[in-house]
Amino acid sequence: MRKAIFSVLVHNEYGVVTRISGLFTRRGFNITSFTGEETEDPKISRITIVAEGDERELSQIKSQVEKLVDVIKVVELDIKASVQRELALIKVKTQDTNRTEIFQIVESFRAKVVDIEPEAVIIEITGDLDKVKAFLNMMKHYGIIESVRTGIIALQRGKESIHNEPDPEKGETL
Repeated sequence: MRKAIFSVLVHNEYGVVTRISGLFTRRGFNITSFTGEETEDPKISRITIVAEGDERELSQIKSQVEKLVDVIKVVELDIKASVQRELALIKVKTQDTNRTEIFQIVESFRAKVVDIEPEAVIIEITGDLDKVKAFLNMMKHYGIIESVRTGIIALQRGKESIHNEPDPEKGETL
């Protein structure tokens, strides 16, 4: 079983996310992360899908998503040659006795405190999946009240983009 990151360009229209997520539900594919946002062109959105499966399942995911009417392009990013990030907000219990210690951990992870109350702080952390998980594990010791995560977003390294990514089916190469 391996992890794959798919970058998907779609027409920014009502129901696109429902059709894509419905496909995953009907086919029984396992999505570990699903994020999306309008691109620099407001008519187009970019969705990042992280899925796990064997080679056959991952190939099926790509081909099934490509068949959807609102999908413009699907590219599987090279995990080793892409930059991946996730954002998390974590609300942690604090007391006068441990606040300084929590702040030192926040600083060492290059995170930041974005809200302070007498009995809790909200911390923002951005990084790869391992960094976010490691930080969450550290904060468990102090008591996580609640947390929220964006899911993974990713871009391929280098000057190429999904907009000019070659299409092997049309004989295009880098």
